[in-house]
Amino acid sequence: MRYLALMGAALALASAAAHAAEKGVSITPTLRNLAVQHQGQKVVIERNQDTDNMVDPDFSITSRPCPPYCIQPMQLAPGVETIGELELLDFLKKAGKDGGILVIDSREPDWILRSGLIPGAVNIPWTELHPSHADADKIAEILAFRFGAVRQGALWNFENAKTLVLYCNGPWCGQSPTNIKQLLAIGYPANRLKWYRGGMQLWKSLGFNTVAPVKPKSK
Repeated sequence: MRYLALMGAALALASAAAHAAEKGVSITPTLRNLAVQHQGQKVVIERNQDTDNMVDPDFSITSRPCPPYCIQPMQLAPGVETIGELELLDFLKKAGKDGGILVIDSREPDWILRSGLIPGAVNIPWTELHPSHADADKIAEILAFRFGAVRQGALWNFENAKTLVLYCNGPWCGQSPTNIKQLLAIGYPANRLKWYRGGMQLWKSLGFNTVAPVKPKSK
């Protein structure tokens, strides 16, 4: 009887596993995938369906030297919301319909080439917003033409500025936190700055897909 009971339990587990495999790897119990706009094209965000898939080697390292790769706090500054994957997906979905939202990958180009972009995000390297790496005119151009701020003398008016959602490589990455702090320093409203702390590290760990950067057209 005990043998039969064990066999029954084993069959039940096998049946449950087979049923789960048929259903695939969803994002949530009610969300299989999500279509977003990326560079004017529809891209479907989904998780890798191979249940044996492993994280990319770039994101398997556990002990990067600190500094510079130091663990970031959960909250960067008062009023700046730290978000997770599901909240990021919601912003990505809205960004395709709402010009007032911009999702930004703050990483330098070599990282983008290696691991791609989150679909729906744009790459603005952190150096392009930092005064020690970019001149004031270049930063002002991004604030005005990409973020929707308005220059008023020596100050900026952020009344109609976009909500920015920034990320970089993960909880050990300081690129997007540096940009957020810099934006706060010039007066960008904290409630219009969101931070995906998990970054590419957690995005990849959850099996989400990425898109390759757009190659510049040859002349």
